[in-house]
Amino acid sequence: MQDVSSLVAQAREGRPRAVARLISLVEGASPQLREVMAALAPLTGNAYVVGLTGSPGVGKSTSTSALVTAYRKQGKRVGVLAVDPSSPFSGGALLGDRVRMSDHASDPGVYIRSMATRGHLGGLAWAAPQAIRVLDAAGCDVILVETVGVGQSEVEIASQADTSVVLLAPGMGDGIQAAKAGILEIGDVYVVNKADRDGADATARELNHMLGLGEARGPGDWRPPIVKTVAARAEGVDEVVEALEKHRAWMEERGVLAERRRARAAREVETIAVTALRERIGDLHGDRRLSALAERIVAGELDPYRAADELVTGLTQG
Repeated sequence: MQDVSSLVAQAREGRPRAVARLISLVEGASPQLREVMAALAPLTGNAYVVGLTGSPGVGKSTSTSALVTAYRKQGKRVGVLAVDPSSPFSGGALLGDRVRMSDHASDPGVYIRSMATRGHLGGLAWAAPQAIRVLDAAGCDVILVETVGVGQSEVEIASQADTSVVLLAPGMGDGIQAAKAGILEIGDVYVVNKADRDGADATARELNHMLGLGEARGPGDWRPPIVKTVAARAEGVDEVVEALEKHRAWMEERGVLAERRRARAAREVETIAVTALRERIGDLHGDRRLSALAERIVAGELDPYRAADELVTGLTQG
């Protein structure tokens, strides 16, 4: 068993091993997870969480690395959660993102963690919300969450980040992809990376047109900016940081940031509760209550919805 209070104290001091152990307890759904979360709760709420998503090949890892450099120049501590696809053999992360961010490996002001999706859909690992909480409590000023990169289904990041950045690149069909349901609606900042390639201006124009066709915005509403970058040469990265800070200021001024964080906490509670309930239902296979309800459904005495209501009532009261 780990000494949680000691680990938390060491994480607050910026010791990477302590942070790593805490995130490992989260990923492994350790019996000490409740103790960890209780210890971290008073220490969170200070980090600015930025999500980066987009199709494979748009340069998410390179852009993330460039943003780390930009924020470190401002003297900020940066945490990175790079969610990688799970290996079909080991179930672990393939670590491709971490390899591309190796320039920051020796920087004590940067913590980089690769996490495997382990089959979780939506572009994030199931443990990402708690891992974000660990990095927040460990004193990170900015947390960059880089998603897997699986296309338009990757919208879960919008529910976990304060600001969502959608990356596109010319010549990859991303302009059309952006118009599809989901990905166009989650972006707070859009980045056309690899802007030194042919078609970058056309991609930006098409994206701007698509955003104009979106929902109507009032005079004070946020209109997502479109920033062109060449992340491999750090070109345009300062403009991305500026756009992020403008969005953060806009959210703080209108109470949007606090509301997003409340919604995020509510979803986290809901997920934990549903998971616990699902586990209890899983334990009922072969249980007399479930068998009795099934018999009544087959006999036409009960419909499945009322049976489910009875089961949930029994579980919550039992």
